Amino acid sequence: MNVMIVEDEYYIAMDLQSIVEQAGYCSLEPLATMEQALAYANKADIALVDLRLADGMTGPALGRKLMDRFGVEVIYVTAIPEDLGTGLEGACEVITKPFTAEQISKALAKAARLHRERQDRIRVIQ
Repeated sequence: MNVMIVEDEYYIAMDLQSIVEQAGYCSLEPLATMEQALAYANKADIALVDLRLADGMTGPALGRKLMDRFGVEVIYVTAIPEDLGTGLEGACEVITKPFTAEQISKALAKAARLHRERQDRIRVIQ
């Protein structure tokens, strides 16, 4: 499974990338803006998305686009969960910073399961 990390704080992005790889997933290079993330969205199965990115409060809108347009399972990682507002619908998980490796690993496992189940349903329909 390919995991996209969308986080504008360098050290947090590196920490997430390390956790993703230690959990056995393939990490795409971390991205910091909605524009960058959408350019690589077709390569991702799962996305770890911060709410406040380098281009502003674009995380909720990005998460919605990743889910709706690309079928990506979204995990929000945020220091301010109340900023989610109504952007939470359909997200796999919301993790509050500071996070633990265990929290991220469990959320990734859940997202991977949901992604496989969705892909299986699509195959059955086709």
